[in-house]
Amino acid sequence: MSNDSRVGRHRAATRYSPVLELTTIARSAGQTGVKASAFLAASGGLVATFALPASAAAHQPTQTAHVAAPARAAVALTPAVVAPAAEAPVATPGVGVSGVTAVAKPKPKPRAAVRTAIAQRSASGTASRSASRVFYTGPQSSSAIVNIARQYLGIPYKYGGDDPSGFDCSGFTSYVFRKAGISIPRTASAQQDAARPVSDPQPGDLVFFGSPAWHVGIYTGHGMMIDSPREGKSTSERPIFDGVSGYGRF
Repeated sequence: MSNDSRVGRHRAATRYSPVLELTTIARSAGQTGVKASAFLAASGGLVATFALPASAAAHQPTQTAHVAAPARAAVALTPAVVAPAAEAPVATPGVGVSGVTAVAKPKPKPRAAVRTAIAQRSASGTASRSASRVFYTGPQSSSAIVNIARQYLGIPYKYGGDDPSGFDCSGFTSYVFRKAGISIPRTASAQQDAARPVSDPQPGDLVFFGSPAWHVGIYTGHGMMIDSPREGKSTSERPIFDGVSGYGRF
C-alpha cells in the first residue's frame, strides 16, 4: 500500500471583509440590470442588504445568506432611522385690545340747524327783553289806571301812535284809559278840557303841561308820572318836571 504524497490544493483562508461582500453583491445586481435600494448602517462593520424585485430573485440567490452572522446581528441591533412626524401648527392667540368698546364719532350738526338754533335763541332773548320792557314788576298801585300803564313801559315814541306799536303822549293816555273801560278824548288839550280839575292829585289822575295842554301824563304818586316823552324816547315812569298846568280826573 502506497501513500499518496499529493496534497490537495486549498484556497488560502482570507479574512472576512464586509466591504468585499458588498462589492460582490452590487456587481451581481448590476449584471442582471436590476435596480435595488440599499440601507447602510455601521455597528462593528458595514452591512448591506439589497431588496430585489421578484423577477430578479428567481435568478439570483439570496445574498444576505452569505453575510456573516456578526454582520446580521449588527443589522438587527441597528436602530431604524425614522423621520419625525410633522407637528400640527400651534394656534397663536390673536393680538388685539380687549375691554375697549368702539364708539362712533358723532356727526357734526348741519349748519342750517345751527343757524336755526341761533335764530331761536335770539328771538327768545328779544321776546324776554320785550316782556321786561313792557310789563311792570314793581308793587301794584291802588289805581287800576296806574297798573295798566305800567304794563306798557318801554314802548317807543311814535307821533300820532295810539297802540303798543308806538305811542305819542295823548295816544298813550287814551289807550290806557280805554283798556280800563273809560273813554276819553284823543288829544292832550281835549283831555284837559274834558277832565275834572283837582288840586290833590291821586294815582291815576292826568298831569297836564301847558294851557291849552301840549303834553299829558298819568300821575302815579309821590311826584312821579308815566308818559311817552318825545321822539327817540320810550314810555317810562319818571319824576314830574316843571311846567305843570294842572291835574284832571275822569
